[in-house]
Amino acid sequence: QASQEELKAAYRRLCMLYHPDKHRDPELKTQAERLFNLVHQAYEVLSDPQTRAIYDIYGRRGLEMEGWEVVERKRTPAEIREEFERLQREREERRLQQRTNPKGTISVGIDATDLFDRYDEEYEDVPGSSFPQIEINKMHISQSIEAPLTATDTAILSGNLSTQNGNGGGSINLALRRVTSAKGWGELEFGAGDLQGPLFGLKIFRNLTPRCFITTNCALQFSSRGIRPGLTTVLARNLDKNTMGYLQWRWGIQSAMNTSIVRDTKTSHFTMALQLGIPHSFMMVSYQHKFQDEDQTRVKGSLKAGFFGTIVEYGAERKISRHSILGATISVGVPQGVSLKIKLNRASQTYFFPVHLTDQLLPSAVFYATVGPLVIYFAIHRLIIKPYLRAQKERELEKQRESTASDILQKKQEAEAAVRLMQESVRRIIEAEEARMGLIVVNAWYGKFVNDNSRKNEKVKVIDVTVPLQCLVKDSKLILTEASKVGLPGFYDPCVGEEKSLKVLYQFRGVLHQVMSADNEALRIPKQSHRIDADG
Repeated sequence: QASQEELKAAYRRLCMLYHPDKHRDPELKTQAERLFNLVHQAYEVLSDPQTRAIYDIYGRRGLEMEGWEVVERKRTPAEIREEFERLQREREERRLQQRTNPKGTISVGIDATDLFDRYDEEYEDVPGSSFPQIEINKMHISQSIEAPLTATDTAILSGNLSTQNGNGGGSINLALRRVTSAKGWGELEFGAGDLQGPLFGLKIFRNLTPRCFITTNCALQFSSRGIRPGLTTVLARNLDKNTMGYLQWRWGIQSAMNTSIVRDTKTSHFTMALQLGIPHSFMMVSYQHKFQDEDQTRVKGSLKAGFFGTIVEYGAERKISRHSILGATISVGVPQGVSLKIKLNRASQTYFFPVHLTDQLLPSAVFYATVGPLVIYFAIHRLIIKPYLRAQKERELEKQRESTASDILQKKQEAEAAVRLMQESVRRIIEAEEARMGLIVVNAWYGKFVNDNSRKNEKVKVIDVTVPLQCLVKDSKLILTEASKVGLPGFYDPCVGEEKSLKVLYQFRGVLHQVMSADNEALRIPKQSHRIDADG
């Protein structure tokens, strides 16, 4: 985003610094020639709007292509970007042809009511009755895959198997979806199962306005009792930037009307719904708070009351690895009792374990359902997950270091050569700054610092960048933009893949100042807030 004037100023400054004629030593002269040529090549690319746009999009690889097979060089930067976006769309379409997008769910229902509701008096003489009987009473497995046929047509194949208390069944469905325009799509569905007869369905989605859409789903279910039609229509509208309103009408076996408001922001998710229908009518309110931490922690709670009773749910979920999210929810209701629901999302697969603890409202069941998962989670997280993630990160860093070792060595040699070439310029800058009681960089270090006692076993990895920073001082000011400092003249990466900082001890108006900034943080010195208190 630098202007042409800024590019010219930086080019002139670096040319004066690296010009071979300014250095008499043969070794320094050779190093200066190499760096001078690099600066000249960079300026040639960035000063031409066409080559600059090509470099911004494709990098050095695009500039080195013979004959420029990707796009004509005579095009404007805007046309080059449009061409690049077109090529990206084509790559996405080719990738789409090869993608099946598998999704699956495995649910295992566990009956653990014997832990709290025991029949001690009746079965005290039965062998093995002293141990609680925990059993799996239901299972459900579903899977779906997508097969793109064309850029607008997709086939979706899905199936499921269910069993409960020894009885079970399954079904298979095939759906064909076509995107008719930018405003809508349609889908035909065919299904069959052993518990129900053939199914024929039609689903239509349409954007009515930029802020409003409608979805209609018609279905015909064939069975031994005849044909059972069904119709579901959903009308949705954006009420504001973060809020959606929904109106749903369902006609068929379980007819109902439902209205809901959903507000989703960066830090929270709120839902309020009201349903009037047969056989169930209810009102539901739920709230979820999103913590802005690296583990994406969320806590949630909901209240649902209707003809079936009242249910209160609360729980939390947290990211435990790059592709996995673990959550637990406690459900307390009348007459449903107490249940613990554990869910693990792993990429596109979901594993769900509902554990029914008791049919009654027992405080002991609520307590153990709440405290038990927390204790187990923190124990597993500390003893297994954290060590595993730490070892995985170390392996990735080691691979990254090995793959970039030669490049880092070259960058180190270039940085060291640049520092040697800066010596004379830095000497003149220091003399000028001393004369005006200006900005003198006493010491500067760049890399990984370890200040936390819990990380005292980690190795400090820093390089001395006092000379490169002093060389950037102009009119008693040092300004670094919001970008990684690895690319500054005289800098290189001393710890690939790890968090880096810049620590500067400088003198201004005869007073010592000190500041530490993150690698990508902008920095302007001098500042009064950096001043070191003489009394401290």
